[in-house]
Amino acid sequence: MNHHRRLIAGLHPVPGRLRLPEAGDGDRSSTVAAVTVARSLLLFVVAALAEIGGAWLVWQGVREQRGLLWVGAGFVALGLYGLVATFQPDANFGRILAAYGGVFVAGSLIWGMVVDGFRPDRWDLIGAAVCLLGVLVIMYAPRG
Repeated sequence: MNHHRRLIAGLHPVPGRLRLPEAGDGDRSSTVAAVTVARSLLLFVVAALAEIGGAWLVWQGVREQRGLLWVGAGFVALGLYGLVATFQPDANFGRILAAYGGVFVAGSLIWGMVVDGFRPDRWDLIGAAVCLLGVLVIMYAPRG
């Protein structure tokens, strides 16, 4: 196994799919599954911060004429977003990016509120909730 594969294997302790704990699972199995889901959700949040922050930096550099340093920092953050996604324990790229889309939608609204003073209306909030529900279904629904 080459160095890169060993490195990635060490970062992906649960190969294949994630699953929620089910009735009858032992305590250890439930704990491992809960930690894996929590780790996956944290990775989605980190990815959202990198992608949304990176896009915002590019926006600031170009649209607000803050300069190439802002644009460059945005490019770096966007690259980190791509890297963070590879640490997800599920091996299916399409599933990861589909689920991440819901996190991106909600995260973008939160970013707008915190950084730009955006005030979402109830339809924004309902839409974000639907997207987050989609994340849970896509990533953590029992499969078998």
